Amino acid sequence: MADPYQTLGVARTADEAAIKKAYRKLAKELHPDRNTDNPKAADRFSAVTNAYDLLSDKDKRARFDRGEIDGDGNPKAPFGYGGGPQSAGNPFAGRSGGFRPGGGPGGAAGFDQGGDFSSIFDDLFNGGGGGGFGGRRGAPPQQKGSDVAYRLAVSFEDAAALRPQRVSLGNGKTIELKLPAGVETGTQRRLGGQGEPGPAGPGDAIVTIEVQPHRFFTREGDDVRLDLPVRLDEAVLGGKVKVPTVDGVVMVTVPSGSTSGRVLRLGGKGFHRAIGSGRGDQLVTLLVDLPADDAELQSFVEGWASDTTRNPRAGLGV
Repeated sequence: MADPYQTLGVARTADEAAIKKAYRKLAKELHPDRNTDNPKAADRFSAVTNAYDLLSDKDKRARFDRGEIDGDGNPKAPFGYGGGPQSAGNPFAGRSGGFRPGGGPGGAAGFDQGGDFSSIFDDLFNGGGGGGFGGRRGAPPQQKGSDVAYRLAVSFEDAAALRPQRVSLGNGKTIELKLPAGVETGTQRRLGGQGEPGPAGPGDAIVTIEVQPHRFFTREGDDVRLDLPVRLDEAVLGGKVKVPTVDGVVMVTVPSGSTSGRVLRLGGKGFHRAIGSGRGDQLVTLLVDLPADDAELQSFVEGWASDTTRNPRAGLGV
């Protein structure tokens, strides 16, 4: 029943962006896959996920701030019932019976043994002849079913291009999940009504996304980086070469006289931006690939290397 604000390390006045930033930072640090030798990290990961789940839901956050629910999202007991027999304001202090939520007939709250408290309970919650809590009658509000957590592995290319994902839920349903702009590992999507059933309706499904690493693409903010090997003749003479992108293969012109380390920019071939519009770029770093044990190339270079006046390291002071 921890305070979700303390769990995420944010102030009660924190806005949605600050809460999301704090969660993403903690989720990355505590993710079970990165802490296989630390079992306590899994518990903290679950705690910060639950805290973010509550604070990212405007209705739940408002109810928590008003003191209507606790840090686990459960309704709080009416005032006077939360403490033990010595609690101040508890009308049943010192009695052998105790408050038992959900224990009465039909799931209504009731009391354990030790006295007939039903009439007192009715006076408090059923109006007591027009007084009490505004004259409202009936059992306490019913609760929705529990939320269900899922982890969804998404390929690097699908995350960058925001391709919809098929998700199979525990209730047997298969749905199409749309990925949000700026998606990254730790991003969550809430699927309303896809959780456990309950008296007041089903809970939600909370899908935590994990973007899978790629064998040659890497991510840098909203940009995608790629090291591209090119032949010596392609670098010296220039020409068109095929380049893989997250959207498929494209033809790119290598400028003549290119050296290793030169970066070509492919606009709009990165990740969709979470803030603003459009996409990042793909940054292609050229790497000149020389064949090993090529006698003809070796002979050419030996003759060409006779000009020793050119020093490519002069800019380094050597």
